[in-house]
Amino acid sequence: MLPPPPVLTLMPVDCPTDIVFVVDESGSVGSHRFSLMKSFLSQLVSRLDIDSGNTRVGLVTFATNVGTVFNLNAHSSVASLQSAISLLGYKGGLTNTFVGLRYVRTMMLTSAAGNRNNVRNTVVVVTGGASRSFTATVVSCFSFSTSVREIVY
Repeated sequence: MLPPPPVLTLMPVDCPTDIVFVVDESGSVGSHRFSLMKSFLSQLVSRLDIDSGNTRVGLVTFATNVGTVFNLNAHSSVASLQSAISLLGYKGGLTNTFVGLRYVRTMMLTSAAGNRNNVRNTVVVVTGGASRSFTATVVSCFSFSTSVREIVY
C-alpha cells in the first residue's frame, strides 16, 4: 500500500491584480446560459483574493449596448461581489462585444472607477457567440494600453 501523498500548503502570494469581466447578455446567450455564466463567475470570484484588497474585480454586461456595470472599486469583499453577480438580470439583444470592450477601456480603466495605475489589468470576455462586428471587436482589443496584461476571450 502506498503512503498518502504529501499535503501541500500554498502560501499567499502578494500579487495585486485588477480583473474586469465583460459578460455577454445578448440573445445568442439566452436566459439559461446567462444563469450558468453567473454561477461560473460567482464560483470563480470565490477563489480570488478580494477581501484582502489584493484583487479588485469589475464587471460590465453587454448586448446591443452596455448594461450593468460594477467598477473596480465597487465591491471589496467576495460576498458583496457574489451578491451583485446573483442580482444580474438577463436582457437579450445583439452581440456587440466591441461596445463592452470600448466601455471598459474608456470608462472603467480610470482612477475614478478604481483602476490602480501600479497594477496591470486583465480583461476577461465571457460570451456565448460571435461578435456582431468582428472588425470592431479586434480594433477594441488592440486599442487597450500597455496597462492591460491580457485579454482573455
